[in-house]
Amino acid sequence: MTAGRKVNSQNVDWCTPMKYVCAVKEVFQGHIALDPCSNEWSIVGAETELSLPDDDGLAAVWDCPTIYVNPPYGADRDRRTTIKHWLGKCADAHERYGAQVIALVPVATNTSHWKEYVWGRATAMCFLYDTRLRFLVEGKDKGKGAPMACAMIYWGRDIDRFREVFETFGAVIDLRPLLGRSVGGVRRVHQHSLLD
Repeated sequence: MTAGRKVNSQNVDWCTPMKYVCAVKEVFQGHIALDPCSNEWSIVGAETELSLPDDDGLAAVWDCPTIYVNPPYGADRDRRTTIKHWLGKCADAHERYGAQVIALVPVATNTSHWKEYVWGRATAMCFLYDTRLRFLVEGKDKGKGAPMACAMIYWGRDIDRFREVFETFGAVIDLRPLLGRSVGGVRRVHQHSLLD
């Protein structure tokens, strides 16, 4: 639930705005089983909430039917983890347990974490129209907009439902044609498949 940014050496929990929490719940038919990145100001209302920094959401088993992740965008120096570890866990939960997973992440399409865990692994995504998404800070709409564009990434089978819900929030892309294909230095995608 937190974007976990460090500002002047202080942790700041950046929470998902209500409109996106409602949209995620709508995709999941009203029930979020796990939020592994929660905090004391969470409005997600997942059945199981693991609160950062006390709980280690990456160490937990994500064998749940529906999972929502707003991961820390920066590095956790104590645990030696980055957003790459969170996206890897999202892809793994879908592939290993059949979980439907939605993650709110910064758009960084050229990074290794996108190449390894989004392209060729996720089934759909929504590039959000909010160019500077305003996260909730300590549960209140008082923060500045995010300094980068954000996207909702979906690992799941109900792509029609994901599209139906998120098409009002941004451009929804069906990523199934890329499943199992390599991207960049990780796995190579055939150029024509991106244009089909």
